[in-house]
Amino acid sequence: MLLYQPNEGYCYNSDSIFLYDFINSFHPKGRVLDVGAGCGVVGLLVARDNKKIALEAVEKQDIFVEYATINARVNKIDYKIYKCDFLELDEEVKYDYIISNPPFYHDGASRSENEMLFHARYNVHLPLKDFFKKISKLLKPNSHFIFCYDPSQFGLICAELERVKLRVVDVQFVHPKIDKKASLVMLHVRNGSKSLMNVWPPFVSFDGDAFSVHAQNIYKKASTQSIKCSF
Repeated sequence: MLLYQPNEGYCYNSDSIFLYDFINSFHPKGRVLDVGAGCGVVGLLVARDNKKIALEAVEKQDIFVEYATINARVNKIDYKIYKCDFLELDEEVKYDYIISNPPFYHDGASRSENEMLFHARYNVHLPLKDFFKKISKLLKPNSHFIFCYDPSQFGLICAELERVKLRVVDVQFVHPKIDKKASLVMLHVRNGSKSLMNVWPPFVSFDGDAFSVHAQNIYKKASTQSIKCSF
């Protein structure tokens, strides 16, 4: 998949590629919304691999709306993108799947001086309480919400999801190396579920200084080619 990205500022990383693979595990179909689409990488990859998807996205930064729209056209994927703050999105439409690699740097993290990075990375722009409340209003009954986040906030994530009657049914922690603490957590959440949480084996992304076999296989499946440019 060919993906245009801005020369400077936020570019997708392994979080998005690993999340795409995690989402694919659940064979999404129906109406899908990608929240905070950026250049469109997660949603477009998922739509490429799952033909029964009707893909929509929401993104508030003008530059990323432009990149995502171009990337969808270049890769011949039907795409509808809303340029607005996710919290202001129309609630009349309901979704079978909502997917997201949201901003998750917490309040105490050092702020980037780059405005594009600041909006893309810091959860002051999408607090968990407001984020999950909006998600709960947009999901169809017994539907799916799949996203990644900062693992140090896992307890808070579960508590805030319970507040809006959403339940984590699958979770996987991503570790950079086998002896390092998790750097990412990926979650599959459902509304109306009574299932206990299924904790997946840890995903270790590096073996020494190289990507692990698992990570390499995911990158091979994603098969992305990035082009940095300015419009």
